Amino acid sequence: MSQSFRLLNEAEVTSLLSMGELIGVMESALARFSAGEVLQPVRTVLTVGPTRAFFGLMPAYLPDPGRLGAKLVTVFNTNEARGLPSHLATIVLLDADTGALRGLLDGRFITEARTAAVSAVSARHLSRVEASTLAILGTGVQARSHLEALKEVRGLKEVRVWSPRLASRERFVDEMASHVTGTLRATRHAEQAVEGADLIVLATSSPTPVIESGWVSDGAHIMSVGACRPDQREMDPRLVARAELYVDSKAAALVESGDVVMGIREGRFGESHVRGELGEVVLRRVHARTSHDQVTIFKSLGMAVEDVATAGVVLDRAEERGVGRLLEI
Repeated sequence: MSQSFRLLNEAEVTSLLSMGELIGVMESALARFSAGEVLQPVRTVLTVGPTRAFFGLMPAYLPDPGRLGAKLVTVFNTNEARGLPSHLATIVLLDADTGALRGLLDGRFITEARTAAVSAVSARHLSRVEASTLAILGTGVQARSHLEALKEVRGLKEVRVWSPRLASRERFVDEMASHVTGTLRATRHAEQAVEGADLIVLATSSPTPVIESGWVSDGAHIMSVGACRPDQREMDPRLVARAELYVDSKAAALVESGDVVMGIREGRFGESHVRGELGEVVLRRVHARTSHDQVTIFKSLGMAVEDVATAGVVLDRAEERGVGRLLEI
């Protein structure tokens, strides 16, 4: 007996998803995860080949409305030479009542957008309300999506961007200038971007720190979305020890985040230094910022619930509007 499912490519997924809406979807998903309503193991990761590429399997289940599925994600940093994105993903959605295949979605854009939307949730709850100066370290797709997301929750007056390559910095400014109402400029050094910034995004592929504690002003909120393996860190360990530290999943952070794992192993702090999960902050089970001068960090690793919740919204809309292709297996 054959069954039908809907296939959605990246362009179709993109057409059905807005950043403003997605921030609300992510806020709800984070809260439900921290409330214990989600079934989700820590992702399974394989290290592939001589380049030590990353292949992750991320399943999740959410009840009411039922969302059941998994993301298959790869990170091949050698892809640039092949003209391919380094991060690729496919999301499989199943019928929560029968387990039958319901949808197959390109997950690259969903990964990009939901990561930035989650950071925006962290900025909404952990940054100062008047925060208006944004520093972005990195110029890739995450840098772009974070600019789009953060302008939804904070009134950005100044945006500074840095990455190691001058051409990348200049291209980012050229392509994103029309997306901001304030000023957007590239800096020659990372320190120049970070100094005095209220909001700091770390969206790099660096396995070693790109930011120093001494650069960061009191009261800043940092969103770290790179360095997702236990042997990688993109923050000065003194900065992590200095700040109030929040994560998306404490269970995952204690085994996957080098910024956390190595800090504990080096005796800089203990597990209790992780103040709580972002979903707990949304639920008001954990206090957010308690002083104007506090430095806060949100360490984002990405969770399956974010992908499955986003894909569920996209697939519902695709079915309503007849977007995508119906296939049979």
